[in-house]
Amino acid sequence: MNPSTVTPVILTLNESPNIGRCLSRLHWAPEVIVLDSGSSDATQRICSKYDNVRFEQRDFDSHSSQWNHAVGLAKTPWVLALDADYMLSNGFRDELDSLSDSADAIGYTSRFRYCVNGKALRSSLYPAKTVLFRKDLCHYIQDGHTQLLTGDTPSSLLKSVIDHDDRKPLSFWLRAQQRYAVLEGRKLLESDRSKLGLPDRIRSLIWPAAPVVLIYTLLVRGTLFDGWPGIFYAFQRTYAELLVSLELLDAKLRQFSSGPNDHETHSEHTPPLSQPSRMADRRGNSVRH
Repeated sequence: MNPSTVTPVILTLNESPNIGRCLSRLHWAPEVIVLDSGSSDATQRICSKYDNVRFEQRDFDSHSSQWNHAVGLAKTPWVLALDADYMLSNGFRDELDSLSDSADAIGYTSRFRYCVNGKALRSSLYPAKTVLFRKDLCHYIQDGHTQLLTGDTPSSLLKSVIDHDDRKPLSFWLRAQQRYAVLEGRKLLESDRSKLGLPDRIRSLIWPAAPVVLIYTLLVRGTLFDGWPGIFYAFQRTYAELLVSLELLDAKLRQFSSGPNDHETHSEHTPPLSQPSRMADRRGNSVRH
């Protein structure tokens, strides 16, 4: 695959701790599109240091809409969709030369190595994602708090692994998780439980989700043996699950407390889950990671 046929696309909002490291691995691309949601930090200034970066801005409405708009800005047939805290491995550029861009090639999926302040963990809950795909055959839809790529599902797996290394302050992550929990809870409440996968079925039970994630992450995935970074990651994932459980429990308790005479009033004026504030965070830092 010729690099001239690929446009890396990145969404940003106040990503100055991350964006420079991400862009430093994209020097091979003729054009990199950064779609910003209105950063107030040094994100734009850092992007301006890279001659191949095209910096655009758009008010955020949803992750799927933002991603679809960003993909639509690309002029090449292939798009490489990256979060600002992703870093391509040194071998990605060489692997790109070996990839097929024939008519039957639709996309490529990458595995991730999760890092905490630069320390790579031996494992994580972060799922593999399709990052390289034909823009005319795939599009994003909303999936809970984040986005899901749909179309003719790509299945080819890249050999190179992408580092996920978010260096933003913890306070950014905490604020984002509160918003994400609202949308994840709403998704679970509106879903047909018979069609949910095992993780979401456990979440729907409410009480087991957080302890199961803590034990699974620390012992089964082995992050306990990564020291404090691994424990930090396990606590993050447990906290995220706890927030979703609280949203589900809150909805259940309010449903039980609604009497037959006030059901209509309750449904008009009180949403089934607390309304999220404007979702300013540009990433899908999924609570399922």
